[in-house]
Amino acid sequence: MTRFAIFNARVFDGSDFHTDKAVVVRDGMIEALLPETEIPSGIDVIDAGNQILAPGLIDVQVNGGGGVLLNDAPDVESIKMIVNAHRRFGTTAMLPTLITDTRAKMEAAIAAVQQALDEGVPGVVGIHLEGPYLNRERRGVHPADQIRPMEDDAIELLSGLRNSRTLVTLAPENIEPGAIAKLVAKGILVCAGHTAGRYEDIMAAIGEGMQGFTHLFNAMSPLTHREPGVVGAALSDDRTWCGLIADGFHVHPSVIKVAVRAKARGKMMLVTDAMPTVGAADKRFKLGDEEIIAVDGRCALADGTLAGSDLDMISAVRNCVKMAEIGLDEALRMASLYPAEFLGLDHIIGRLLPGHQADMILFDDQFTVTQSWVKGARLTHV
Repeated sequence: MTRFAIFNARVFDGSDFHTDKAVVVRDGMIEALLPETEIPSGIDVIDAGNQILAPGLIDVQVNGGGGVLLNDAPDVESIKMIVNAHRRFGTTAMLPTLITDTRAKMEAAIAAVQQALDEGVPGVVGIHLEGPYLNRERRGVHPADQIRPMEDDAIELLSGLRNSRTLVTLAPENIEPGAIAKLVAKGILVCAGHTAGRYEDIMAAIGEGMQGFTHLFNAMSPLTHREPGVVGAALSDDRTWCGLIADGFHVHPSVIKVAVRAKARGKMMLVTDAMPTVGAADKRFKLGDEEIIAVDGRCALADGTLAGSDLDMISAVRNCVKMAEIGLDEALRMASLYPAEFLGLDHIIGRLLPGHQADMILFDDQFTVTQSWVKGARLTHV
């Protein structure tokens, strides 16, 4: 049996902050949140040094990290490298993400994530397939020659992952009526993204069970006063979640503030859309034949087109607090509890409460992650 307590922390349990409370962990699970004076005798204790102890951060859109792009090497070793690169920045659960690619790459990525799950790679909770069923008009850096209609056997392919979560980003206007409902019936999470759809297209997709929106504002039809577009549907519908890239480049901080105020509370979640540059010394990489360079945190092609991000999750939290004037508690919820709820995993992760998995991070007032735990197993980062 492994049992320990963390004390002298400003504890954020997923909803509220606590002082003078200790978190007790037993065999990888949160056993108790109790007054420091009641820490059981005879167990190991960890002094948090008055840092913030919070639920581990959850990222549902991670293309790469540590110099690795999942599309380039869709295998379990690449997934481990991506996971390790993001762990130092507070991400304790993620969906490795494959952007639009060949059928063979999709099959390989799904198989690699399944292997990672079977091997118990810490922090992998499923896969995000961003494409290929997108709209070329809003493709961004997705390769146009691989964007295609949904195949007859696509639902079988997309539902192949066992005992985990599969998220599919697609353009609803290019999908046959009823197809989204079939995906949802198989337990697949569906988000609209890289879409030129009209408001009516999106509301029809929501009616079929579509659950969310990939990188709100980016690669989608905008909100105007006579045509609400995808953004208008996303902000006005209370049933759906929105992913938001809070790097200061994809969305202006003032728009982040407006969007968080407009969207139903609990439905806005932070994502990174991270590329291989996160956690890597080399800030250049290739996406197909295109060279992408990260300069001062901005990931783009030579012509300036944004191409994913050089963002990590703890920086996204910091940016929400510092740039968009969002309270730290809400920013942390956007990075942990709300994505856990989107994934249907909030009974396991996203909170520091008894019965939940001991996925935790410790960070200082400069938003530097100093320690993290996944299922109670600790890593020291500084």
